[in-house]
Amino acid sequence: MAASPLHPPSPLARVRLEDVVPHDGAAAPAYAHAVGALDASLALRGAAVLELPAADAAVVRCALESTRAFFRGRPAAYLYRAGRTLEDGELSPACMADAFRCLGKAARAALSAMARHLRLRTDVFNHLLDDAPLPVNEVSSSELLVAYSHEQLQSGQTLMGCLRSSMPVVDRGFVTLVASDHPGIEVCDPNGHWYLADGGSGPSDLLLLTGRALSHVTAGLRPISQYRATNENRASLTFRLMPHANAILDCSPILASGHCIRQIYQPVPASQFMDDSCAEVHVVSSHLEKPLESQGNFVSDPSLRSVLSDPLSGAFLEDAMVLQCGHSFGGLMLKKAIEMARCTICNREVDSTSLFPNFALRAVATVVKMEDDRRLFHNAALRKRRKDVTEHVDVPRRTGSSSRDDVEHVLDAESPAAVKGVQYPFAVGERVLIMGNKRTPEKFVGKEAVITLQCLNGWYLVKALDSGESMRLQYRSLRKTLDPQTQAMVSLRG
Repeated sequence: MAASPLHPPSPLARVRLEDVVPHDGAAAPAYAHAVGALDASLALRGAAVLELPAADAAVVRCALESTRAFFRGRPAAYLYRAGRTLEDGELSPACMADAFRCLGKAARAALSAMARHLRLRTDVFNHLLDDAPLPVNEVSSSELLVAYSHEQLQSGQTLMGCLRSSMPVVDRGFVTLVASDHPGIEVCDPNGHWYLADGGSGPSDLLLLTGRALSHVTAGLRPISQYRATNENRASLTFRLMPHANAILDCSPILASGHCIRQIYQPVPASQFMDDSCAEVHVVSSHLEKPLESQGNFVSDPSLRSVLSDPLSGAFLEDAMVLQCGHSFGGLMLKKAIEMARCTICNREVDSTSLFPNFALRAVATVVKMEDDRRLFHNAALRKRRKDVTEHVDVPRRTGSSSRDDVEHVLDAESPAAVKGVQYPFAVGERVLIMGNKRTPEKFVGKEAVITLQCLNGWYLVKALDSGESMRLQYRSLRKTLDPQTQAMVSLRG
């Protein structure tokens, strides 16, 4: 479909689906170019356009025509899932099975291309998806929403239009593909500007958008697309590639490939992730610098100190440097970006000779550090109390006293109530027991560890004694381990 004055051409990159489909042997130049163009369009504009081959385009056009005929001009929607048996009296638009296969193949190809650009295996996310083809008597997790009018495009949960076209939407799955017979989808770019994304596109073109699940498993390296529909008189097919219910969404492939990930991206069951995403309000802010995480599992509002500190060492960014892409790093994260020759946020190439200091960020980090030091100075009385408690714990060890009153006093002094408000109760090199909280991975709970680094805001970098793994934990999830003599006295008390 040619662009009209009413619908200006889309600024998105147009990539042929045939060029991004995985194939055996060495990568062809067309494949490398298509993968780069697809990723650049998603990073800069929040979306991309896939051009279907002739056979698949014919299937999509047939499905759109059957959609208009099925609804007969009435605003309505139908949710199709492969493998689901139709109930008595239930009718379905024609060509849905073929359209589902066609769009599913395109969505998996786009997902594999994004994985390749992140230096991952193209099939790295396959274990999170439904088996292809589906086993007998199994219903797909992915879904195809067939709709007439803009109202149904925006919500896969409420099939009757209950959202206005001006309300922005984000999807829960990995990727979303939208095919329609008329333009009418606006996308918000990373700068907060809305633009018509499918202007000049026709039924043989698919609008590619990314969802929450993809942002989570890539540790935020693939941002979430935010979009809204503006045209009422349109038939559309919206395919959402979803994780299967038994999948565990984690960032282990991203970490193994050398990328740095923040602690907010913890492994989470797909079923829980989907439920938490459904519970959230679908109207989101146009500011997309921070990833949209599930409130039940992640910290969505980082503190000022965490923003101004190196996520690896916890030190303030007093040596912050600006990369070519505009992102700033310091400390160990800067060293990591230079070693990888890529930005750990946007994955763009980094030239170590083009770095220059970020004096504004350095000044802010210095001021916040001074305020932090001043606050710690005012808490000197609490630190002295902690020191007194530690010295009292050492008394039974030196004197050999086993008085029950002494043990009770030690236990009371070590209770959380006795050190309430103390954010740095442990010293580097001290042995602790990981008690855990809702952010602590289950495999570390109950293990002994040693404090290796004191970070900001009451966080510690600890190293497990049995496995040697390192992790960042809050002081509330740790407890000082008692020496063998005191443990014996505790057992006698019990």
